[in-house]
Amino acid sequence: MSQRDRTMSQRDRAKVDQALAEALKALKTMASPTTLYLGRSSIGDYGSVALVEALKTNSTLTTWDLQYNKIGDYGGVALAEALKTNSTLTTLNLYNNKIGENGGVALAEALKTNSTLTTLNLDGNSIGENGGVALAEALKTNSTLTALNLGWNKIGENGGVALAEALNTNSTLTTLNLGWSSIRENGGVALAEALKTNSTLTTLNLERNLIRENGGVALAEALKTNSTLTTLNLDSSKIGEIGSVALAEALKTNSTLTTLNLDNSKIGENGGVALAEALKTNSTLTILNLERNSIWIKGLLVFSEVFKTNSTLTTLSLEGNKTEDIIALVLFRSLKNNSTLTTLNLGCKSIEDDGFQAMSEALKTNSTLTTLYLQNNSIGFIEAQALAEALKTNSTLTTLDLENNSTGDNGAQELAEALKTNATLTTLDLWRNSIGSNGAQALAAALKINVTLTALYLQNNLIGDNGALALSEALKTNSVLSTLDLWGNSIGDNGAQALAAALNTNSTLKILDLQKNTIGDNGALALAEALKINSTLVNLNLWHNSIGDNGAWLEHQVSQAITLRIGL
Repeated sequence: MSQRDRTMSQRDRAKVDQALAEALKALKTMASPTTLYLGRSSIGDYGSVALVEALKTNSTLTTWDLQYNKIGDYGGVALAEALKTNSTLTTLNLYNNKIGENGGVALAEALKTNSTLTTLNLDGNSIGENGGVALAEALKTNSTLTALNLGWNKIGENGGVALAEALNTNSTLTTLNLGWSSIRENGGVALAEALKTNSTLTTLNLERNLIRENGGVALAEALKTNSTLTTLNLDSSKIGEIGSVALAEALKTNSTLTTLNLDNSKIGENGGVALAEALKTNSTLTILNLERNSIWIKGLLVFSEVFKTNSTLTTLSLEGNKTEDIIALVLFRSLKNNSTLTTLNLGCKSIEDDGFQAMSEALKTNSTLTTLYLQNNSIGFIEAQALAEALKTNSTLTTLDLENNSTGDNGAQELAEALKTNATLTTLDLWRNSIGSNGAQALAAALKINVTLTALYLQNNLIGDNGALALSEALKTNSVLSTLDLWGNSIGDNGAQALAAALNTNSTLKILDLQKNTIGDNGALALAEALKINSTLVNLNLWHNSIGDNGAWLEHQVSQAITLRIGL
């Protein structure tokens, strides 16, 4: 480890100690602290025990955020003891710590007597099956908890079944996250049975649990009678064609579900057709995610009919479901007169050739779509040109995601021309599009005129110092851009110095991402000087550049209001 690394580690440790000391002081002496954030502070078990001592006498704190703190069972047990007597805390965030079964069981015991906590986040811990069963038992008597997050805890089948039993009697829980919990078919079926009687749960996340066809069919049956669930996440649950067809039948009569996520669930062509048919009569579903499901011609043709008649669906994700040219023509023509869809995701090779022209034509007349995702579609100059033409007349689109395509300089120039007249687009993502300095210069020229774009993402392109210089000139006059991402663009000291000069006068940019470039000490020092004057930038990322010891003092020149990341 270098001397600089040792110094930084000592500095970070000092910051943790200082933050902890201030937190303890605040809890003991301040009249009315209500929120304490110590996320990512590495306080560990001993730090959490110290905080617990303060919590025992505090009578005002309602929210405690301890995410990413390496708290294990020892700290978890201490927190549980405090919850038994504390009467004010309503939200406890323990996301991504190291609490195991003992800590989970202790927290469950505390919930049996605690009467104020409403939200508990244990996502990303290791409470296991025993911890899950213990928390389920607590839910049978607890009457205040409304949101419980147990994602990434491997509570398993027994934990899933136990929680299902608790839902039969619990009357307060509204949100339950069991994503990535190693729940299988039996657990899925048990939870479905609970939904037939439970009347409070509104959100259930079963993402990445292999409940398969039996679980999908059981949940479909529950949805026919359940009248409270509004959000169901079955991402990667592998419910298959049979499970999706059953869900489609349930949607024909269910009148409460508004969000359904079936991403990567192997529903296939028949499942896609069945769900599309259900949408012709369903009048409540607003968000449907069907990404990566091998839905082809028949399914997409039925969706084109849905666009003409459905009046509630606002968000549809078909990423990774390839459309043939003729199907794309039909699908996009139906969008011309659709009056409800606001978000459409067609990423990951969903469109080819003539499909882009049809989509662009639809955008010229469509008056509701606000967000369009076209990432990973091999979009080149011709396709970018068609989209640019649409943007010149479209008056509703606010977000366009072209991440990981091949627009190149020529495509960027076409889009830049469109930005000069477009008055609605606020976010443009051109991540990894082989854009060089010429494309950046064209976009910079557009920024001098455009008055609506607030976020421009150009990460992992090739704009270099010349591109950075052009964008810097634009920033001197542009008064709306708040986020500029230039991650991985071969920008060196000259580019950084130009951006620093722009920061001296710019008063709107809040986020500037320069990570993974080649900025050295001279560029870092120039940015440090600019930050003494600039009062609007709140986030500057210089991670993984070439800043040495002489530039490391940049950290000391930055206002406490700015989030700064430097290093190798």
